[in-house]
Amino acid sequence: MLPITNGTIRARARDDVRVKDDHLAEVLEGRAYLVFDGAMGTMLQKGGLDAGELPELLCLTHADDVSAIHRSYVEAGAQVITTNTFGANERKLEGRATVEAVFDAAVACARAAKPRYVAADIGPTGALLEPMGTLSFDEAYELFARQVRAACEAGADLFIIETMADLLEAKAAVLAAKENSDLPVFATMTFDETGRTFLGTSPKVAAYTLDALGVNALGVNCSLGPDALAPIVEEMLSVATCPVMVQANAGLPQMENGETVFSVTARSYADAVGKMVDAGASIIGGCCGTDPSYIELLAALVENRVPTRTPASPACVITSAQQALEFRGRSVGVIGERINPTGKKKLKAALREGDFDYVVNEAISQDRAGADALDVNAGLPEIDEAACLCELVKRIQSVTGLPLQIDSSDPAAVEAAVRSYAGKALINSVNGKEESLRAVLPVARHYGCAVVGLTLDENGIPPSAEERFAIASRIVEAAEKVGIPREDVFIDCLVMSASTNQSEVVDILRAVTLVKERLRVRTVLGVSNISFGLPARPVVNATFLAAAFSAGLDLPILNPLSERYREVVDTWRVLCGQDTGARRFIEGYANYRAVPAQGPADQGKSGEAGLSGDPAAPSEDGSLRSAIVQGRRKAAGEICTAMLADTDPLEIINAHLIPALDEVGDAFERGTFFLPQLMASAEAAKAGFDVIKAASSAVDVDKGTVALATVKGDIHDIGKNIVRMLLENYGYRVIDLGRDVDPQVVLDCVKTHGVKFVGLSALMTTSIRGMEDTIALLRAEAPDVRVLVGGAVLNPEYAQMVGADWYAKDAAETVRIAGEFFAKTA
Repeated sequence: MLPITNGTIRARARDDVRVKDDHLAEVLEGRAYLVFDGAMGTMLQKGGLDAGELPELLCLTHADDVSAIHRSYVEAGAQVITTNTFGANERKLEGRATVEAVFDAAVACARAAKPRYVAADIGPTGALLEPMGTLSFDEAYELFARQVRAACEAGADLFIIETMADLLEAKAAVLAAKENSDLPVFATMTFDETGRTFLGTSPKVAAYTLDALGVNALGVNCSLGPDALAPIVEEMLSVATCPVMVQANAGLPQMENGETVFSVTARSYADAVGKMVDAGASIIGGCCGTDPSYIELLAALVENRVPTRTPASPACVITSAQQALEFRGRSVGVIGERINPTGKKKLKAALREGDFDYVVNEAISQDRAGADALDVNAGLPEIDEAACLCELVKRIQSVTGLPLQIDSSDPAAVEAAVRSYAGKALINSVNGKEESLRAVLPVARHYGCAVVGLTLDENGIPPSAEERFAIASRIVEAAEKVGIPREDVFIDCLVMSASTNQSEVVDILRAVTLVKERLRVRTVLGVSNISFGLPARPVVNATFLAAAFSAGLDLPILNPLSERYREVVDTWRVLCGQDTGARRFIEGYANYRAVPAQGPADQGKSGEAGLSGDPAAPSEDGSLRSAIVQGRRKAAGEICTAMLADTDPLEIINAHLIPALDEVGDAFERGTFFLPQLMASAEAAKAGFDVIKAASSAVDVDKGTVALATVKGDIHDIGKNIVRMLLENYGYRVIDLGRDVDPQVVLDCVKTHGVKFVGLSALMTTSIRGMEDTIALLRAEAPDVRVLVGGAVLNPEYAQMVGADWYAKDAAETVRIAGEFFAKTA
């Protein structure tokens, strides 16, 4: 789906929305406060209603009761009522009602309470997106788009996209709202105790990305109590140019007399939210555990007040789902150039053959060498460039957290890649030709991308600095005209070879200075072009790079595996003040040994890998450990096959596969690896296990049997599915009972298969009773079974209250606990 390239929609500005009234317009401009309602599940429990497996269906079966809950919030002072549609997507409804019927009923329930505004609530799909899961970006988009159209038809006033932990899924929902409606869009993410989402997205990265996508407000909901959310809100406030919202939980859940209660009182909650309001949050409400008494205090908190926050200034930044590359002052970054088939025979062959592991290796090697972003180019005429580029982006983002530069001269290929990119990408490129400006800039605007502008036009590349500057000026002006701030524009003054255009070299550098000083935008250069056709290319490149930095270059595109390049970059970061106190330089060069100078007779020996011809081999040691740690599935399988020739299969498993996975697990615990990297490593290990199983039928690689289930009344299974994949990739046999599993089904499985280790998951507070009932049944009928629990609403105290043996905060800890259990029972 390429709506911009195909002309089915136009790029929509943030303020190009249908706003119900002047007050909401002031809210969107940050000049007025807005109070949302609180929790629905909490009120359902208090009212004695059985939310069952799908609370959203209560809009159809108990409409008056749902409206009564909404009305209690309106009477408490809520200006916005959120529809009871958090899980009302086609996948979760499973045919029990149509999306349209649920939204129609839910909006009617909300309207009956007579609120000022009705916000259509859209929660996660409940499935993992590719590459970790099986749901494609387009499938997620269609689920959300159907909800958006249904909400518009039902008469909602705005959208609240909430409780998102996957930045790519949030992007799919935001695009669905932007492309299928003209209503304001609010979007909130959910974070854990580490200050990141479970996929490793920080509040700053989330705010940068959602802000660039053009949401009308962004923030955080659910997650934790208000005190714990304060640092997250402050981080978002520091970078967001739009209003920031917060809807915290009322602390941690506890069980009292068989009911779920929360630890933070209404007064304590309001006091904590008040501090965030003072810091700049202007849209407030409640999440799990809050009720009308909480909202009444919030409404009083902002009554007769006017926000005084000054929104953050636009920043020059690109992001992935885990990292932000920010440009402040004289700071510089490096784009790795090696995933570009120009002049690289092996890469061309890999792209033609669909050998994506080769490309993944290049991404990993550049990341390890210190690149700050990666160029991704699939420009071969004989392949489907758009499809290949999308696959490369997906594969690369699964093994590295570096932001990507999407590099193509085909606007359709660019749009296809940035549409499903998790983060704020850099597009390379647009140029001064009118055709290019019309085709590329709307794509960058719609998807919230930064863009590289090349100083060429219908007349080619001009020789003088002034002519290059004139084209750059036109590009910046055209970008601002379509709504792209100049902070999102990088200018490439185009490096020509000194061997053929020697007289232009100084003009190229002068053009960089003119662009930097007069246009106040950041600059990009493809450095290695300067030395084409000359001997001692590394010397020429390094010298030009140093001169370009002095002229104002911010973002060179180069081979990060080049030692000479790294020396220049590291040294410049000291000289420009980026490396404060020269700490990183001293750490890296304390034992520096200068390479003896080479004379003309030695110049033929001074070639540098990757500057021309085929790239050098990626910087990895060829071991099974390296392949698993770096998430290279194909390599892991091939290395295991080779090792089987002279190594016992069990030795491969116990001395190589498992220690490598443990190393990855330790990195995950330290926060240096995130879930996408963890899962990529697990998949690589699985490739090794599969080879061993196929070649050695006598070898038992089954480390134990685990039964997993999402408990009765809960249809969310993302966490359980992640745990299943990781356990399987560690060599465990997993019986996945699915979601909304009756306690008797769990017991039957335990008895039938002799299972001694059960994992139970719950996301909603309303389904904790199902977890408690399941454990009670197991204790009575299968007392030797051990139970581990996990999920968003769980914590160690809660796990103890429901009678579990262990609480696991994530999949990696589940594997560790399972390992300890089966080691003791072996």
